[in-house]
Amino acid sequence: MEKKPKEARTPLTGFASINEDLVQNILKRTPASSFASAACVCKSWNQTCNQILSKPKLASAFSLNPDQKVASQEVVNKVLSEPIRPQFAIANVIGSGVDLSETLNFLAAKLGSKTPIIVSCANGIIGRDAVTDEHQEVMLEDFWADAASKNSGFGVLLTVGFLPGLQVEAIPLLRPRKAASRMAMVDKFVMDIRSYAAYVSGSTSPALVLMFGGEKAEQKPVMEKLDHAMSRETFIAGDERAQFLYKSGIESRNVHGSGTEYISDAVVLVFARDRHKASDVGEIQFHSALSSGVSTIGPRYKVVSVKEIQPETDLTTCLKARREGEQEILGGQRIIDDINNELVNKTELFIGVSKQRQCVIGSENPKLLRSLAFHEVKGGDGEHLFVSGDGISSGDYFHFYHSDPKAALSATSNVSKYFRNLKLDWRSCQLHAGDVGSKEVVGGIPMAGIFGCGEVGRGFTMLNADDHVDQEEKTSCCCLHVYSTVYVLMSYTPAPLKH
Repeated sequence: MEKKPKEARTPLTGFASINEDLVQNILKRTPASSFASAACVCKSWNQTCNQILSKPKLASAFSLNPDQKVASQEVVNKVLSEPIRPQFAIANVIGSGVDLSETLNFLAAKLGSKTPIIVSCANGIIGRDAVTDEHQEVMLEDFWADAASKNSGFGVLLTVGFLPGLQVEAIPLLRPRKAASRMAMVDKFVMDIRSYAAYVSGSTSPALVLMFGGEKAEQKPVMEKLDHAMSRETFIAGDERAQFLYKSGIESRNVHGSGTEYISDAVVLVFARDRHKASDVGEIQFHSALSSGVSTIGPRYKVVSVKEIQPETDLTTCLKARREGEQEILGGQRIIDDINNELVNKTELFIGVSKQRQCVIGSENPKLLRSLAFHEVKGGDGEHLFVSGDGISSGDYFHFYHSDPKAALSATSNVSKYFRNLKLDWRSCQLHAGDVGSKEVVGGIPMAGIFGCGEVGRGFTMLNADDHVDQEEKTSCCCLHVYSTVYVLMSYTPAPLKH
């Protein structure tokens, strides 16, 4: 039988003729939208795109363009100029008369309807300029002074992230506009966080919680419940008081706004480990530190009696107190005068109140918690000391705290050393283990940040313990801080290579 001649192979042309390394080099340089399209071309390209985004990625940029639409477009263009699949976005804005909904809607249209987004007002922003790529920090008061000469001012910092091995969701603390038990809603908020974490990871405690509290909502009881409910491994960071809007990836959670029956008292981004992650996905770890810019001054006092009043502005507590170990009840103004006499320069004062309280969530068994809570000193008279907030009881002890630039500088130096030593430890482990499984920093230090109105920091390493504070205060949990800086660093350990 006569054999048929073999058909000549059609030579590969166009993109089909390009080898995989060249394809990868090209795709690495495409913007996020083109990268997403390329991943849908064919199976091999999809695999190449997955290889490019096999590690965590954070992208951040800010713009001070006075036109809100232009500024938003500039930061979006910058963070999406390279391959990334946004799992979450945080936009922090500065300026007067800012329309948060405009920024939220713009980001939702650009990043996708399933991407959880939080937009908040800040007292300042830190990051890299979207146009010049220069690193800057912009304080709100300085920004207003500059903007006044130009008759307008706006600034926005945008951070988006892709974190393989984690899932991220925005969960709100909702309060009905009509009278209802706020603590019951706080319990639901905590249980919503635990339920989401359990569904994703199998554990009720997530890896990280980023929190934005409402500007008129008291967050101390919220943080007490979260501290009670989460394991020690869960870090919580954020801004205690801010205007904000959010969009959850789950549409049923988006029930806030003037036209609804609910008010948002807080919102959190929950980062939970994905128990169904692929075997070739490595491990993300969060590392944290907190530097404080306050120091104690004066003796320890004991609260004798308290009375809470609700003026037109913030809730105020009027208290009577005496020095520890003494019987004489001192007038509030006398106490303040004694403290000011010890200060070289008068400054803002706070009291740090040591509390022991039973904490319970829903029908769970109560647990005794020891905490330290800061209250701003508002003044005093012949009898009472006036401080902000509530939750102080007779029998509580407190110290006075004042802002201290020297303490802040020393603490910042300690944080720098702490993170530097972390990197040295990782390099040491890498030398012993080779390149396999070596940790690496994600995002750089610092990448982006804000100046907030009260710092949220739970589960953090305190690197400047005050020698004058007694042991009880040192061991008490403090989740809401003043004149402090909260740092979160993310590292990544690649999965072991398959043989």
